[in-house]
Order: sequence, then C-alpha cells, then structure tokens
Amino acid sequence: MLFPASLPAAASRAEKFDALVLDALEPIEARWRHELTKLDVAVDDVPEIDRRGEEPSPEAAEGVLHDGSVPLSRLVPAGVDSSGLPTRARIVLYRRPLEARAKDPLELADLVHDVLVEQVAGYLGLEPDVIEGE
Repeated sequence: MLFPASLPAAASRAEKFDALVLDALEPIEARWRHELTKLDVAVDDVPEIDRRGEEPSPEAAEGVLHDGSVPLSRLVPAGVDSSGLPTRARIVLYRRPLEARAKDPLELADLVHDVLVEQVAGYLGLEPDVIEGE
C-alpha cells in the first residue's frame, strides 16, 4: 500500500530514525544547551570498517560498544581536517547496528537515548547520571 508523502507512514526507516534521534536529543539539549554549542550530532548507517587490519583510531575506540564488536556510536573530538580547517566535535550514531540491537520501536528509542546520554557524558567529562539529572 502506498501512502502520500505527507503522512508519517510514508517516512523511510532512515527518516524515522533521524526523528527518533532528535526526540532523544531534545531533553538533553534543553538541559545542557550552553555546554553543547560546539557539538554536532550525526547519523550514519554503519560504522566504517578498516579492512587493512590496522588498530582502530582513538576516536573509534570511544564508540559505545554494547556487544563488544560493532560500535553503536562514536564521539569524534574537535580537530582539524585535511585542508587545515577546524572541525567541530561530533557524536555519530550508527542506525543499522542500533536498529539490529533493538527488539521493537520502544526498545530502540530507549537505546538511542542511552547511547546519546553516554556520548554526551563523555564529551562533557561527566557521569551519565549527571546528564540525566538523577
């Protein structure tokens, strides 16, 4: 069955996931707005895999690894790109590993929230409980 593009049912899985990330980020940003002004949040489908057998980069090692193998997210520190321009710090959430980990949409929402809290805590150098205000 086809739905008009204006209806929520017509949204792709990626679009639904992006909306889920925004919903999870909203209360965090509301509380930590001033501390997060130099942080971006992005979504990639899957993490990049280094097929040459090299050790993962330091920022890849900062990924939230719930199953010990596939990162669910990554915190990329601010730095300088290859052309010498400054880059902003960025949290990258990996959509497909997160979706594969969750049994249903409610569990996916909880997982996305938990991963964002962990990564924001890492970025700010705080405990996750502090981010959530507990």
